[in-house]
Order: sequence, then C-alpha cells, then structure tokens
Amino acid sequence: MQASSPIEKVWPAAEIVADLKEVRSKAPLTHVLTNIVVTNWTANVLLAAGASPAMVIAEEEVSDFASIAGGVLINVGTITSFDAKAIRAAAIAAQKAGTPWVLDPVAAGALRYRTEIATDLLNYKPTVIRGNASEILALAGASGGGKGVDSTAQSSEAVEIAKELSKRTGAVIAVSGEIDYITDGKETIAVPGGHVLMTKVTGVGCSLGALIASFLAIQKNSLQAAVSASAVFGYVGAKAAQKAQGTGSFAVSFLDELSNLSV
Repeated sequence: MQASSPIEKVWPAAEIVADLKEVRSKAPLTHVLTNIVVTNWTANVLLAAGASPAMVIAEEEVSDFASIAGGVLINVGTITSFDAKAIRAAAIAAQKAGTPWVLDPVAAGALRYRTEIATDLLNYKPTVIRGNASEILALAGASGGGKGVDSTAQSSEAVEIAKELSKRTGAVIAVSGEIDYITDGKETIAVPGGHVLMTKVTGVGCSLGALIASFLAIQKNSLQAAVSASAVFGYVGAKAAQKAQGTGSFAVSFLDELSNLSV
C-alpha cells in the first residue's frame, strides 16, 4: 500500500497491512451464510483477499461447520423460513464454539420478518454487526427509514446509536457509508475512502461483512479486525474506480485490485 493511502488517517497503516498479510498467510476458513444474490461475488472477494470461503448453508451441516471455521458471516438479505433455521443454528454453534461471527442485518427495518430475525440473532452475541446507517438504526430500535436494502440516512447519523448498540450487545458496530464508522462503544474510528460505484454493484457491502469475518479469524481485537477490513475495502474501491469505465468494469477491477494489492 502507498504511504499516502487514506487508511493512514484513521488507523496505523502498518497494522492494516499486517492483518492483510496474516489473512493471506493463513487463508482463514470463512463460513459464509449469505443471500442468493451475492454468493458468487462474495466468494470471489474472499479469494482475492487470500481467505478461504465456504458457502455451507444446509441446516444439517451449519452447526458443525460454524464450529470449525475461523469466522462466520450471517447475512439475512434473501431470508426464507428455511434459511432462518440454518442461520440460527449457525449462530448458536458459533457462540458455543467461540467462533467470531458477523451479522449483516440487510434491510432491517424495511420488513417485519427480517427485522425480527436479525433482532433475535443478537441473542447469540455477534462479534461484529455491519450494516448501513438505516439498518443499524433499525436494529437498535430507532427509525432507520431505509429504502429496501439502501440507506436513506448518512453513516454519521448513526454513530451515537451505534455506540449504544455496541454497549448493549457487546458487538463492534461497523456503519458503512461514504465514511465508515466503526465503534466498540468506547472508541470510534472513521474510515474514509471508497467510491460511489461501490453502491452500484450488487453485493459489495455484503462482501465487506464476509471480509470482516475473515479478518476476525486472524485478529483477536474485533475493533481492529473490522477497521482493517473496511480500510482495505475502501482503498481497493477507490483504486478500482480510477480504472473503471462503468459498473461492469468496476466489478472486475475491484477483484483485480484486491488480489494484486501489494503488502
């Protein structure tokens, strides 16, 4: 990474680089239970980062797999009653085994069913909760005002609520937006970077949750893991946008920049 990278402003660049090196060295097994729209993209993002993704979703298998994985992502984006059983079992197994896991409460607040499921999952102590401002506000019981999976609130508007949610749940809260804000309730880190094209490609935000899960597998400080993953993500997004001609080439460029990122 270049010394002038925007990640320097929010967290020591050396620590971010060290975390990425560790991911690439250990290729942590990352158990991904995500939505059907983004499965392939998410797997490719984790591979580009150096992690080892596994999309194990069968209710009969998730408990065993969540117990042996380095990190777990649970994303409720296209939730069904079948999915709900599997993700609950995975969350229970992860908590029991001490496997760090990430909750991505996609479109929480927009629809009652998914909001109830996401809220119930808080009982199983996610290590990190990653979402846009509307989703975090809704999960905390405030009015998120989301438009489907899109946020109608700025990330900065959710910071104080995120702090309270972190204190209540014990999870690090990562609020994604033009500037990401990541908090453990005591310390709040701003992570600038990225590009508007990241909001135009399906699955970019969802794959960040998976990347955080991979970083949690190698970094015990969950605040640092979330910051490092978010900083890498934003840096790569900004670099990819410089070469992209549109959303299609941006997606390819994003994977290329991530896989070729020199550490």
